[in-house]
Order: sequence, then C-alpha cells, then structure tokens
Amino acid sequence: MTTAQRRPDYEDRLQAFTGRELRAPAPGQDPVNQPMIRHWAEAMGDTNPVYTDPAAARATGREGVVAPASMVQAWTMRGYAATVAPPPGNGASGSDELLALLDEGGYTSVVATDSEFTFLRELTPGDHVAVGETVESVSGEKRTTLGTGRFVTTLRTYTDQHGATVATQRWRTLRFRPEPDAAAPALRPRPAVNRDNAFFFDGAKQHRLLIQRCARCAVLRHPPGPCCPACRSLEWDSVEASGRGEVYSFVVNHHPRHPAFDSPYVVAVVALAEGTRLVTGLTGVAPEDVAIGMPVVLDWLDADPDLTLPVFRPAPTEAP
Repeated sequence: MTTAQRRPDYEDRLQAFTGRELRAPAPGQDPVNQPMIRHWAEAMGDTNPVYTDPAAARATGREGVVAPASMVQAWTMRGYAATVAPPPGNGASGSDELLALLDEGGYTSVVATDSEFTFLRELTPGDHVAVGETVESVSGEKRTTLGTGRFVTTLRTYTDQHGATVATQRWRTLRFRPEPDAAAPALRPRPAVNRDNAFFFDGAKQHRLLIQRCARCAVLRHPPGPCCPACRSLEWDSVEASGRGEVYSFVVNHHPRHPAFDSPYVVAVVALAEGTRLVTGLTGVAPEDVAIGMPVVLDWLDADPDLTLPVFRPAPTEAP
C-alpha cells in the first residue's frame, strides 16, 4: 500500500486540480512561416497546393497559402535544447505539481491514449500561436493491462497574436503504476511473418541468411515481396548470402526502452556483398566505435527457442 493510499485526503487533493491551469498561454518561438510549412508538407507527403502555391491558394478563395491544420501543435513546441534545459523562473508550475502528486500515488509511468483536435480557423504566415493548458478531469483508479492508473484529461487552447482561439486539443494520458517485473525474461517483439517472408525466418532458425531472388531475371530483393520490382514476375526462389558486408548507415537507439534490449543499441543498414541491404542489429562493438563503411560479418542471435535473428559484428582485422 502506498503512502497516498493511506492518506484520506489524497483523492481530494488530486480532484482539486480539475479546472486548474497547468500552464498559462505562452507563444511559440517563431510565427507561422512558409519554410516550415513546406518542410512539413514534404515530410508528410502532402501535395495540397494551398500549402505552398499562393496562386493555387487564391484560386480557392483564400488570400494566400495556409498552414496544414495538424501543424498547430508544432508552432508551439520548444526545441530539444529548450526541452532539456531547466524551466525559466522560480517555483513549480501547475504541471509540475500535478506530476509530483501523481508520483506520490505511485503513478510513475505514462502513456498517451488519445488526442482530439478542434480547428476554428486556418493559420497563415505571420500568425503567432500561443498555447495554454488546463485540467479537464482526473479519473478514479482504473485497472488496465499496463497497471493500475488514472486517466488525466487536459484541454490545450491555441490562440493567435490577438488572443482569438484558433484550435483546441483534448489530450488524454494514462498515468499508471508499473507492474512488478516478471520472473521470466522479456521476449523480443515478434516479427510479422507471412507467406512472402516466412522462408527468411525459417532460414534464420537454421543459421542461413537467405535472400529472395527473382526466378525470371535473377534480381535479388530485400525485404521480401510477392513481385519482382525489375520484371514484375511473381516467381521467385532464394540464395544464401555469404554473410559479408559493410555498414551503410546506422543509428544509436536510446529510447524507447524495452526490457528485451540492452540500451543503447545500434540499428544498422548493412550493405551485403551480394548487393542488397538489410536492417539489422550490430553486436560486439561499442556504439561510439561504429562507422559508415565498417566491414562486418554475419552472426546469429538465438533470442529464444522460437526466434533467431541475423545480426552483424565487426569483421576480424586481417593480419598485415
């Protein structure tokens, strides 16, 4: 039993946050601007010309280009450096106080559950968006598959430089007490095995790295698929890779953490000697020692009785 459970006033203190302001309206770092709209549209693959072409926007009755509605939150987000820096000013914010109270109750883990936007008008270059947030509700204790927790719903109100509301966002998170670690080790996430890639995972169980090959034009392809991208043939077989390659690209993952992985870990795109590329893990090397072009060789990770995966390690240094 937690300290909060023993204190009869805990529920009252928690419910007292209903209707309370967590953060006063604060403007984003930059006003709405065309370059960021263009970056967003390109990243999302949104080709609607009203976001980038003034003439096309005017043809729809608008005065000029507009920002995608879903960008409204982006205009108020702080950069990474600002996020990790201590907050300006002295004293705890309403958000800090609520989180401290939830931590007191043992609700130390969090997962977002849903976000509901209402858009009141389109944003245009020059608008300067601010956002404030209030608590709408804090639920009673709920038993979930993640653990016992409470759903916290807040309302974020987005306003322009004149103080007029342009959008609202109802944001709900689950703050929960993490379940005690089970005695059995955590299993790695299961791959999605289907008729196109089953041969690959079956080969892995035999410590064979199989690459799909078109039976008509002999082009190798990975990831596996039903159709050859070169000649459109649906006929295929497989060949066993030599296991030699080099690091084509890589990233060092710190988050999200998973109990089946030792953090940080290196995820790499390995260019195989046969010409295809494979997304895989690197082993036997510190993250800071990985380099583009580094020669690697095949190794095998027998994660559990039902899952074997190919991984790669640095190739042995040849004697001079």
